[in-house]
Amino acid sequence: MFRGKKYQNSARQIDRTVQYEAKDAFELICKTASAKFDETVELHVKLGVDSRHADQQVRGAVVLPHGTGRTVRVLVFAKGDKADAAREAGADYVGEMDMVEKIQKENWFDFDVVVASPDMMGVVGRLGKLLGPKGLMPSPKAGTVTPDVARAVQEVKAGKIEYRLDKTNIIHCPIGKVSFGAEKLNDNFNTLMGAIIKAKPAAAKGQYVKSCVTASTMGPGVKVSTARMV
Repeated sequence: MFRGKKYQNSARQIDRTVQYEAKDAFELICKTASAKFDETVELHVKLGVDSRHADQQVRGAVVLPHGTGRTVRVLVFAKGDKADAAREAGADYVGEMDMVEKIQKENWFDFDVVVASPDMMGVVGRLGKLLGPKGLMPSPKAGTVTPDVARAVQEVKAGKIEYRLDKTNIIHCPIGKVSFGAEKLNDNFNTLMGAIIKAKPAAAKGQYVKSCVTASTMGPGVKVSTARMV
C-alpha cells in the first residue's frame, strides 16, 4: 500500500515493536500528526471474546471527560412533553412518524446518534433494517432508549460515546482530537478503557484485552500497553 512522505516520516518516529505507556503514546500521536486539519484520535481495542456468542458481547456507553471534539447531531423520537424537553436540551431533530418516513422515503441520515423514549420503540422498530447496519439503532444498554430523553441528549452533546464489538472482536472509538494534547487524550483513554474492562463478560476466558492501538486520522498506529489496567 502506497504511503505518502508525511506518513513515512511519522512512522519512522514510532517503534512498532514497543507497547508504549498511554501518555507516551498520545505524545507521539500529537507529535507525528501532520495533516492540515485537526485530526481525530481513535482507539482500537482487540478483545479475547467471541462476538458470535450472546453471552460474550461487549457493549455500552461512557461520557468522556473532555468530549470527542466533534459536533454530534442527535435525532430524538419522542412526543408531547418529552419532545419539548429534547428540543430544550439541544436535540437537532425531534419527531415521530414524520422522521420515520423521512428516513424511509428520502434515505435521510443527517444525524450521528438516535435517542428514543420507550413508548416510541414500536415506531422506531420499523427502521431496524436501516438503522441497525449503520450502528444507529437506539438501545437501553447504550442509554439511548430512556424515559429521560433530555438527559440522554445532554450526555451525548457532552461527549458520551457508545462502544461495541465489531465482527472481528475489535472496538473502534474516537477519543478526541490531536489539539486536545496528550494529557486530555490520556484522561479520555483511561475513562473508555475503564468502562470496557468493567464490561468484561462473565463468559470471557483467558486474556481479555489482546491488543490496544491508537492512531490519528492520517497517522500511523501506536501500540498502547494496558498491562497496568487489567
